[in-house]
Amino acid sequence: MVQWDMSKGKVADRKAGANSEPRIVATRQAGELHQVVTVVGGKGTYRKKPCVTCPWKKSVVGEFPAEAFRHSARTAYDMSEHAFACHESGVKRPSVCAGFLLKGAEHNLKVRLGRMQGKFKDDVTDGGEELFESYRAMAVANGVGADEAVLQPCRDD
Repeated sequence: MVQWDMSKGKVADRKAGANSEPRIVATRQAGELHQVVTVVGGKGTYRKKPCVTCPWKKSVVGEFPAEAFRHSARTAYDMSEHAFACHESGVKRPSVCAGFLLKGAEHNLKVRLGRMQGKFKDDVTDGGEELFESYRAMAVANGVGADEAVLQPCRDD
């Protein structure tokens, strides 16, 4: 699972923007076989439909460990600058996840600005898949406790 960190905490990153080469700024273990990687830069692309093992699909519950959802919860916080990326896109060509754009990005600052700037269009589809209604619902279905502090700031509406 990849978390695309769109915040540009340093002046150099701000100048580089979304068209810079992707750069890994953090890696966190999320179980024995998984990790969540934070990437800055890249072309600012997005997926048009959920990938085969998209965690937003209800049919994929259990594919990723609960810890991955804890690490990525901040993508669903109000006015977050961190976007939930498609794990199949990887870190060399990061793309925002289609499931996230459809169900988890309404209050995400980076996505809202991207829509206003024409970077994200209305061409994303669920591909006929049943998706979770919110990040919280997806995380809970994958083992994160509903009352855990990491989920409290998540926006569901």
